Amino acid sequence: MLPIAYHSVYLALSVVFTILVGQNLYRNGYRFLLDAFDSDEEMAGSINRLLLTGFYLVNFGLVSLFVSIGSVPTDAGEVFQAMTFKLGWVLLVLGGMHFFNMKNVAKIRSKAKAKVAYAR
Repeated sequence: MLPIAYHSVYLALSVVFTILVGQNLYRNGYRFLLDAFDSDEEMAGSINRLLLTGFYLVNFGLVSLFVSIGSVPTDAGEVFQAMTFKLGWVLLVLGGMHFFNMKNVAKIRSKAKAKVAYAR
């Protein structure tokens, strides 16, 4: 496989995975953020957009760095091995960022709920 074709397939798959996961988190995370910010739609929407922007920046940065890591594979077996290695790292980072974001939003939600309970 030519180097340009190999890198193009890697980039295309990585971008598709990143966008699909990012949009899924954006759509489904809004309700969670709305609850965390006591139904403040403006705040929940702003935080959701900021999280999506950070998610894309980190993941597209990682994907870009991985283009230059490793040698260009010369046969089908090496292409498969290199592609799965790189895509595996991209998917692990996507999952890690998701759990990191969820942990922090859950922490914000707990503090907000405790503040409301204390005010009563």
